[in-house]
Amino acid sequence: MPLLFVGKDPESQGGNCPTVLVDDETFDLVFQGTKADQKTQVEAGEFGSLPDTEGIVRIPARMVPLIREACDVAERRGL
Repeated sequence: MPLLFVGKDPESQGGNCPTVLVDDETFDLVFQGTKADQKTQVEAGEFGSLPDTEGIVRIPARMVPLIREACDVAERRGL
């Protein structure tokens, strides 16, 4: 599963995360981010249960342009 790097949060400390990537085979978007706090997880649980194979992460709103870019990359490569 080769991942295409799209970008990291320019304001992250140490440049570690959040990160946006695109899977170059399936064109899925892949996010690395801070694990959501307990309150967020409980609130999100109101929309359905969270399987053990899934997680909730927070991506800062300032990363919307990178997410749009990742969508464009996935769309261009996947069509």
